[in-house]
Amino acid sequence: MAERVVLAMSGGVDSSAAAYLLRQQGYEVIGLFMRSGAIDPGATGEVCQLDNPNVLPVVNMKTHKQGCCSASDAADARRVADELDIPFHALNFEDAFGRIKDYFVDEYLAGRTPNPCVQCNNWLKFGKLWEFAQQVGAEKIASGHYAQILPQGGNNYSLQRGIDLTKDQSYVLFGIEPSLLKHILFPVGGYTKKEIRHLARKTNLQTADKKDSQEICFIPDNDYAGFVNRYVGKQETEGEFVDTEGKTLGKHAGYERFTIGQRRGLGIAFGEPRFVLEIRPQTKQVVLGTYEQLGRTGLTATDANWLCEVKSRFRCQAQIRYQAKPAACEVERLEENQFRIYFDEPQFGVAPGQAVVCYEGNRVLGGGWIQNSFQQDHTG
Repeated sequence: MAERVVLAMSGGVDSSAAAYLLRQQGYEVIGLFMRSGAIDPGATGEVCQLDNPNVLPVVNMKTHKQGCCSASDAADARRVADELDIPFHALNFEDAFGRIKDYFVDEYLAGRTPNPCVQCNNWLKFGKLWEFAQQVGAEKIASGHYAQILPQGGNNYSLQRGIDLTKDQSYVLFGIEPSLLKHILFPVGGYTKKEIRHLARKTNLQTADKKDSQEICFIPDNDYAGFVNRYVGKQETEGEFVDTEGKTLGKHAGYERFTIGQRRGLGIAFGEPRFVLEIRPQTKQVVLGTYEQLGRTGLTATDANWLCEVKSRFRCQAQIRYQAKPAACEVERLEENQFRIYFDEPQFGVAPGQAVVCYEGNRVLGGGWIQNSFQQDHTG
């Protein structure tokens, strides 16, 4: 019998191509769409009720929202599943998405910069996905991420960057439970994006030319501050811009509107470029300074998730943001699942709340969540 795999289908070209590739490889594929529980504003169309009463209805409609969990995306995923003749389920994970939204808002109000896509992968896409797979007797789960799972000998597997480094998504996957690696498939990780588009067109998949989603799925307008205020009500976060000496430079409309390293959108003009150096939620101050003042030689991270055995002190390359260039560094593991990183060269835009991911070449060693950054020489 063919090995059964549950594939997370987002309604985009990557997961659609993944479904096709898995079928070609001989797997028995079950498609799963994860709904946030909210129907898109302004949507119109007919509801197709599935047989399973625990499954959210799929709404065949087109909306103005473009994301990875909208009703129109669910309809696209179902069409592809029908084309490929694979079973398809759309499950309501409203509670899980609520947890992600709570985290997003709490982090911004704490003066930090959250990364909901990483947490979505940790809590939902590879948590709930595996739970569902076990319920339907599947030994594998899959998604359309541009990353690779490669055997390392014996029963060991490693998470690696995707072949297409311009689309690599291994950074957002560092939090996967290590024991799950042997159960995960990334069918598109060995292809470039251009090759996947070509494959989708060649096989007449309806999502072949669908644009990629660039925004957070529950904030399609990219107005983060607006979402925070709509979600928990207007907060009294207005305060002052100050320099590193504490001198007042002006007023701001809310510290949740800023992130470390930000230059544009400050709402105030200076004679030279100014960058956000620090956010102080207790005093509602946003500290501004020069690019040179933004540099940090190290950081401390917590909630470490190591995907392989690592020493108490080791060298690697660390990536502080999704689009950041990996930087050479030394890692020192600390107590209580924390670690400290000392960079060979100062890094700019180290933001508390973001993930820091450690690499050895293309292999993901693990990572954690940035708690703070510092400037000092490391004499180790």
